Parts: sequence; structure tokens; C-alpha cells
Amino acid sequence: MSHPDFELYDNAGRDAEQISAARYGIATRADLLRWARRDAAPFLAEHPLPDGPLPSPDPAPYLAALAAAQTPAEVHAVTSRLLDAAEPALRAMSDYLLAAAQWRGQHREAAKDSPPKLLLEAASRSLSALAIADHADLEALRAAYDPAPTSKNQAPGPPSLPPSSTPPGQVPPHRPAR
Repeated sequence: MSHPDFELYDNAGRDAEQISAARYGIATRADLLRWARRDAAPFLAEHPLPDGPLPSPDPAPYLAALAAAQTPAEVHAVTSRLLDAAEPALRAMSDYLLAAAQWRGQHREAAKDSPPKLLLEAASRSLSALAIADHADLEALRAAYDPAPTSKNQAPGPPSLPPSSTPPGQVPPHRPAR
């Protein structure tokens, strides 16, 4: 191995990755991270970055509201608020991953499974999580408010109203307080 920090491992007390790395003469994940941390120290001294996790929304109110939800509309209200709260952080992460993939034009003509292409995929997938959750939420509402017809021979009738709606021209019934 050409890196001065690399030492061959004996197998005593080593995990499977370390044994495999020694066998094939490659660095482990821990080796790579240690070397990068050492080599980036002067750069980070010039460009200090936050060391802790990014602030995140507290999931407790969302989980409590979800536990109390009784209808698909209530679940939707909780889900949409959570997605709205998480979107800025996921968008920021996606923007960074995109910039990292495009750093110094390395993404141009890069191979399919190369690091720049994987970063581009990660940027896309981080936003895909929002889109998939939004789609699932909408489908749950569709199942509650606009179910598919039960048979092809079903006679057309008046459109069904959402469960909590009152037909036009009628006064909604008074509901007792809970």
C-alpha cells in the first residue's frame, strides 16, 4: 500500500472488514475517514463548520397529534405539516449534494456508479422522500374521499360527499363537545 499510514493487520482482535482489507491490500472505511480527517484539519481550521447535527423539528408534537388523529383528514393535516417542516432541511441537503457532485465538473462524463453520479442520485432521492410521502398521503385521502367504483356495471349516481360534509342546502348537525 502506498499510503504511509497503512499497516498490515494481524487477525487478532480485528473485525471482518479489517481482515478483508489486509487480505486485499486496501484501506478500511475507518482508515479512509482517519486519513481524510487528518488531511482536512488545516482546511477546517480556516473554514470552521458546525460540528453538531443540523437542527431538526421535534417529532414529539407530530407523533402526539398522529396518535390522537381519528380520520384520514386529521392524519393528512399532521403529515402535511411535518412534510412542510422537513422540506427546507431536505432541500438544503439536496442542494449541497448536487453541488458536491458537480464540484470542479467531476460529474461530466463520469461513469454510472462513480462518486459524482452517486451524489447526484442521493440529491434526487433526498427530495424523492418528500414526494413519495406526499403521494402516499394523497392516496390515503383518495381512498377515504374518492374510493374506486366497486364494479363496472354500477349505475351512475350522485357524487358522494366526504364523510364530514353536509349536503348543500342543509344545516350541519350540532356535534356535542368532546
